[in-house]
Amino acid sequence: MPVIEVRGVSHAYDERRVVLDEVDVRVAEQRVGVVGANGSGKSTFARLLNGLVLPTSGTVTVDGLDTRRDGRAVRRRVGFCFTDPDAQIVMPTVAEDVAFGLRRRGLSQREVDERVAATLAAYGLDGHADHPAHLLSGGQKQLLALASVLVTEPDLLVMDEPTTLLDLRNATRIAEVVAGLPQQVLLVTHHLDLLAGFDRVLVFDEGRLVCDDVPEPAVAYYRKLMA
Repeated sequence: MPVIEVRGVSHAYDERRVVLDEVDVRVAEQRVGVVGANGSGKSTFARLLNGLVLPTSGTVTVDGLDTRRDGRAVRRRVGFCFTDPDAQIVMPTVAEDVAFGLRRRGLSQREVDERVAATLAAYGLDGHADHPAHLLSGGQKQLLALASVLVTEPDLLVMDEPTTLLDLRNATRIAEVVAGLPQQVLLVTHHLDLLAGFDRVLVFDEGRLVCDDVPEPAVAYYRKLMA
């Protein structure tokens, strides 16, 4: 399981708007939740972990791989799912979108086809292989975005509010899928009930990590902060 080290990390957009301020944390647990108000820095923190965002100062490493220096190697280890799956779906059909992540992996076409078929079946999308990806339902799109990341077999999956745009039924479906994953998962969420059974929850406020605990006291701290 990857060990993430965030040391002295600050990040500012346009050199003035500081969104993270001197964050220090080590993450090695299998299920880690991240919560905070809008603008608290939690999504920027998540994006730091696979090099989508580079720190203005400080370092982020994944098993010793520096996101600034070893970005490609880090992204092979760390998959990322966005809030809006339309931002992640890049190919015309469902099967093509899942296959897209396997390019440059040195696999034969047969190996790609086999892995894509197995992944679609695992997430209930095998009946939609040739379906236009952007015409799927909201829940199916989120499953596709997840499948397109997981087909590459990352060690860590970072998910930035994957249930925010979904209705309760589809949000529950995504939560069930995530709960059954063998990968290490870091989940950014406003849906606090998803954090039951997690190993650890990080609470961000105004760019700082203000609470780091097991779910019950961390969620209680966050609720009090938001009151």
